[in-house]
Amino acid sequence: MRTGLVAALLVMMGASVALGHAAEQGFVLLLPTDIYITAGVASVILTIVLIALLPSRVAEAIFASFAVLPRFPKVLRHLISLLATVALAFAVWRGFTGPRDPLGNPLPLVIWTFFWVGLVSLQGLIGNHWRYTNPWTGLAALLSYVTATRAPLRYPRWLGHWPAVIAFVAFAAFLLADPAPADPSRLAVFAGLYWYAALLGRVVFGPAWMVRAEAFTVMMRAYGRMGLFAVRGRHVGFGLWGWKTLQGAVPPVSLAVFILVLLGTGSFDGLNETFFWLGLLGINPLEFPGRSAVIGQSLVGLICTNAALIAAFAACLWIGERIAGSGRSLKHAFCLFAPSILPIAIAYHVAHYLTSFMVDGQYFVKMLNDPMGRRADLLGLGDFYVTTGFFNTPATVKAIWLTQAGAVVVGHVVAILLAHALAMRDQQSTRRALLGQAPLAAFMVAYTFFGLWLLASPRGL
Repeated sequence: MRTGLVAALLVMMGASVALGHAAEQGFVLLLPTDIYITAGVASVILTIVLIALLPSRVAEAIFASFAVLPRFPKVLRHLISLLATVALAFAVWRGFTGPRDPLGNPLPLVIWTFFWVGLVSLQGLIGNHWRYTNPWTGLAALLSYVTATRAPLRYPRWLGHWPAVIAFVAFAAFLLADPAPADPSRLAVFAGLYWYAALLGRVVFGPAWMVRAEAFTVMMRAYGRMGLFAVRGRHVGFGLWGWKTLQGAVPPVSLAVFILVLLGTGSFDGLNETFFWLGLLGINPLEFPGRSAVIGQSLVGLICTNAALIAAFAACLWIGERIAGSGRSLKHAFCLFAPSILPIAIAYHVAHYLTSFMVDGQYFVKMLNDPMGRRADLLGLGDFYVTTGFFNTPATVKAIWLTQAGAVVVGHVVAILLAHALAMRDQQSTRRALLGQAPLAAFMVAYTFFGLWLLASPRGL
C-alpha cells in the first residue's frame, strides 16, 4: 500500500511540474475501487427504482425553488466585468513578458486553473457568476454608451448555436491536442486573439453574439442553469441543482448538441490519458513519446468520442420513444432531454480536475501574492510553499477518491431525477415517462460506471 501511495505521489508531482494542460494531474488510486464503483452504480440504479415507485409529482417537487436574496444592480455587473477584463489583459501581458515556467507565469494559472477549473466548477455548482465575471459584457456596454450606437448587423437566427459548437471543439482541440497549451507566450496569442474576436462579434452583432456564438458564454449559461442559485424574477432563487433548467424552454438542436459536446469532451479528456487509450494507439504508457507524437490521434479521438456519445444518446431516446409510443419526434426528445446531461458533465468536470486544482490552486495563490515576480508579499503569505502532502497518506487519498466518486454519483442521480421531471413537464403519463426513459436510464447507469472507471484508471501522460 505504501509503495502504491509513493508511486501516486511521484506521478502527481511530475504531472504538476510539466503542466502540459490542466488535466495532466491524475494519479493512480491503488484502492479497492471496484467496491466503490459497484456502490456508485447501485446508488444510481436505486434512484431509478425509487422514481418508478414514488408518486409522479415527486420529481418535479424536488426541483422546487424559493427566493433568498434581491437581485444585484446592473451597474455592479458591468463594473465586475470591467475588472475581469483588466485582469485578463494583465494576465495576457504577463504571458508575453513573464517567466516561461507555466507554474510561475500568471496566464496559464489564470486560464487553466482559475477559469477552466475554478470558475467553470463554481458556475455549475453555485450559480451564474458569469453574468458578472464575463470579460466582454462590461466593455461592450461601455463602448455602446460612449458611441451611442447599436450593433450594425443582426445575428442570423439560422446560425443558432453552431458557431459556439465549432469554437468549443476548437478550444478542446487546443486543450487536448496542442503540444504546449500551457506555454505562456503561446497561450497569450490564442487567448488574446480569441478575446478580440469575441469582442468584435459582440460589437458587430450585439448581445445575440454572446449568447449564441461565443463558446464560453454559451457553456457558462448552460452550466449556470444547473447551479443552486439563479435569478428568479426580481430575486435570487435557491433550489436543487438543475431547478432553473426545469423552468426554461426546450433548447434548440444546436444548443442540445453543444450540451452533449460538453460531456463528450470531458470524457475524452479523461480517456486520452489512460493506459487503455495509449494501448489502443500502440504506445507504451511508461515511455510516452510526448503530445506532439499523438496530435492526429487526439483530434480523431476527440471527434469520434463526441460523435459516439451523440449517437448513443439519440439511439437511447429513439428506442425509448418507440417503447413508450409517446408520439414525440426524435428531434423533440433529443432537445427535451439534452439538459439532463448537464449534471453529469459538471460532476465529471469537478471530479476530473479536483486533484489538479488541489495542487495548481496553491500555485495560483502564490502567484497572487507576487504577480510581477519581484519578491512581493501582497497577501502576507511570507515564504509560501506548495505542498502535495495530501497525496502521501492513505486517509487523505481515500478521502479524495471518495469525493471524486461521490461527485460523479450525485451528478448522475440528479440527471436521472431531472430527466424524469422533464418528461413529466412534457405532459407525459407516469407509465409512458418511465417506459420512455428506460433506455436513457440504462445509458446513465453505464456512464456512471464509465466515469468512475476513468477516475480510477492509471494514467500514462
